[in-house]
Amino acid sequence: MIERVQDHLWRIEVPLPDNPLRSINSYVIESDSRNLIIDTGLDREECLDAILAGLAEVGVDLERTDFFVTHMHADHSALVPKLARESSKIFFNRPDAEVFEGVSPWETILEYAGRNGFPEDELRAALENHPGYKHGVVKIPDFTFLDDGDLLEAGDYSFRCVQTPGHTKGHTCLYEPDKKILFSGDHILIDITPNIQCWRDGMNPLGEYLASLDKVRALDIDLVLPGHRRFIQNCTERIDQLKQHHDRRADEILSVLSEGTKNAYEIAGSMSWDLDYASWDLFPVAQKWFATGEAIAHLRWLEERGEVFTETEANTVTFSREC
Repeated sequence: MIERVQDHLWRIEVPLPDNPLRSINSYVIESDSRNLIIDTGLDREECLDAILAGLAEVGVDLERTDFFVTHMHADHSALVPKLARESSKIFFNRPDAEVFEGVSPWETILEYAGRNGFPEDELRAALENHPGYKHGVVKIPDFTFLDDGDLLEAGDYSFRCVQTPGHTKGHTCLYEPDKKILFSGDHILIDITPNIQCWRDGMNPLGEYLASLDKVRALDIDLVLPGHRRFIQNCTERIDQLKQHHDRRADEILSVLSEGTKNAYEIAGSMSWDLDYASWDLFPVAQKWFATGEAIAHLRWLEERGEVFTETEANTVTFSREC
């Protein structure tokens, strides 16, 4: 589906087959000089066909087109190498690029998940069902890096980069102060909440995410154009809802831990999730993966606040409310 948002601004809805997100919003700013595409889709034929059809309908010449990628996740980044031309610039953030350029993190993440209680017999299935593993970036493109506060011109739009770590380390939104528009990527979504996961020690992604919400709340915004689902008219109201959601999640974890010491996988299995399954055992392994990563993120945030304590014994991490 293609939709005109404003003059010279279009949304192409790119399907994400077999994915609960259903689709991703790819945005196109057309210009007489250089066009700009914001986010793309998975490296799948269905995604490529949909975005090429939308670009053809708008009349976009890829030889005159640059790209902005809000963050590293495959549904936003993986198609860029197949769409970009030699003349294209691909604007990206440095923290996420360092993940691309480093040693593959998948095995390290699996080991970390195992230490947090994820069953050994489900780990490989979790990896093989992960969309980022199956349909991620095959060839790392050459990036043009943008930092927080940098400016990006595209046709009639003059954007300021707003780095919003949390969903990923370098997640970056584009803000147009004159038009009061925010391209939010996965930082702010409606109907669903951005998944904040943690798969490494020494990180506090939920703390970063909540601080990033406050950073965006201070901006004058009339319209949020998110990476998934509907547009958002009341940004501050949605931000307040998201913060309340994470407060409730944290309270739920504390309630679960009042029953005694548990690992992150056990904690996730005791939490409430908006999925139509009778029990945690019936959850698809991919959903168990995202739930466990989100539980760890909340546990790390609570640990930073001194409300939860961690113990590692025999390479197994557990959490409790008592030191």
